[in-house]
Amino acid sequence: MKAVVNTDFHFPSQLSKYTGKVRDVYSLEGDLLVMVTTDRISAFDVVLPEGIPFKGQVLNQIAAQFLDLTADILPNWKIATPDPMVTVGVRCEPFKVEMVVRGYLAGHAWREYKAGKRTLCGETMPEGMVENQRFPKPIITPTTKAAEGHDEDISKEEIIAQGIVSKEDYEQLEAYTRALFQRGTEIAAAKGLILVDTKYEFGKKDGQIILMDEIHTPDSSRYFYAEGYEERLAKGERQKQLSKEFVREWLMAGGFQGQAGQKVPEMTPEVVKGITDRYVELYEHITGQPFDRAECPDVEARIETHINEFLKTRE
Repeated sequence: MKAVVNTDFHFPSQLSKYTGKVRDVYSLEGDLLVMVTTDRISAFDVVLPEGIPFKGQVLNQIAAQFLDLTADILPNWKIATPDPMVTVGVRCEPFKVEMVVRGYLAGHAWREYKAGKRTLCGETMPEGMVENQRFPKPIITPTTKAAEGHDEDISKEEIIAQGIVSKEDYEQLEAYTRALFQRGTEIAAAKGLILVDTKYEFGKKDGQIILMDEIHTPDSSRYFYAEGYEERLAKGERQKQLSKEFVREWLMAGGFQGQAGQKVPEMTPEVVKGITDRYVELYEHITGQPFDRAECPDVEARIETHINEFLKTRE
């Protein structure tokens, strides 16, 4: 099936369109957002040249389920999912930070640790740790939200001092982040997975903090298989994982880390199919449900029809 990498819809009462790394976001009157999760894939803050069929459906459907499973912790932006690749929700004023929470020393944290650093975003990482080891307690390592280019690590103290988020709001964001991570950890454990790290985005609507965007998807999170984790850790072996890290590792092996002058390795049909299969695998593990590939000869037309049908119910 052909990947959906771009959309260009024009809905009644549409105000604007924003194109992110992965999502096309349509802003409509009445504080409505229509978010189309495309099959674009990004790594190292660069959109890769080939789309990944069904990736958008995987991300959208996992996020929708987890928004429902965490709605008792705090309100979220979701109203409905009229299409497998679409979520419609309320428009919020986003906080200009992403709340990254890490339960294990992996990915970016490990690369910093290996380089000799023992603090990350003001959080201390204990001496003597090895890659993929569990932290004594999860650490929160926020980043700035860059409109373009790379997000940057930043500490709680810097966020508050620079007035990016008020002290009161930031402490509430921290509390929500820990509660959401605990819930995600419990759900993953029940499916034989370890939620290693993830990120959350929040906004405000009518003075209330709202959970936005996607949560606990393979784009925003890293998962290990619980079975064999301790044995692999003890032997210093790589963990069996379900996340986008395998894409980053493939890129790094091909000499690409998003730096100027570097070229993305060739994304052959075999590479693309392999990435699709990994996304489907994560969906089935984290939800415990078989993935129903929403195959269609014209996916863009299907998406547009479903959104317009939903908008008519709002009239």
